[in-house]
Amino acid sequence: MKLKIGNVVSGGSIRNRATVVQQKTRRPVQFELMADCRKSLLAWLERRGGSVDDFVFPSRVNRAGHHSTRQYARLVDEWVSAVGLNTREFGTHSLRRTKASLICKATGNLRAVQILLGHRKIENTIRYLGVDIDDALTLAERAEI
Repeated sequence: MKLKIGNVVSGGSIRNRATVVQQKTRRPVQFELMADCRKSLLAWLERRGGSVDDFVFPSRVNRAGHHSTRQYARLVDEWVSAVGLNTREFGTHSLRRTKASLICKATGNLRAVQILLGHRKIENTIRYLGVDIDDALTLAERAEI
C-alpha cells in the first residue's frame, strides 16, 4: 500500500505498468494496470489531488502516511461481502494467488509466474501455486514437440 502517485502516473496519464519494491524481499516487481483499473485510478487521483511524492491511498489516520495492510484487508473483506462471497474463502492473499494460478494454467509458464510474483526460486513458485506431479504431467502432455 506504499504505492506513490509517481509510480502510476506519467505525463498526466495512468501508466500501463507500474513497479513496486516488495517489502519482504526488497525486490522490484512489475505489474500491469488494466484499462478499468487505470480509469478508476484516474478518477480517484483527480478527486484526491496530490503530487507524485504522495501516496495513492493515504492513511485514514495520517494523511501523510499510506493505507496499512490491515486497512487494505478490511476493504477487500467489504468488497467480497458486497458481492455475496465468503470472506473466509476470499482475501488479499487468495486473490493474488488466483491471478498467478490462472496465468500458470493458461500458459504453463512457471518462469513468467515466478517473475510476476517476485519469487527468487522456482521452487517457491511451485510450492506457492500448489503445482504437483499431475499438473506437471498435464502441462507436458500439452507440449507438442
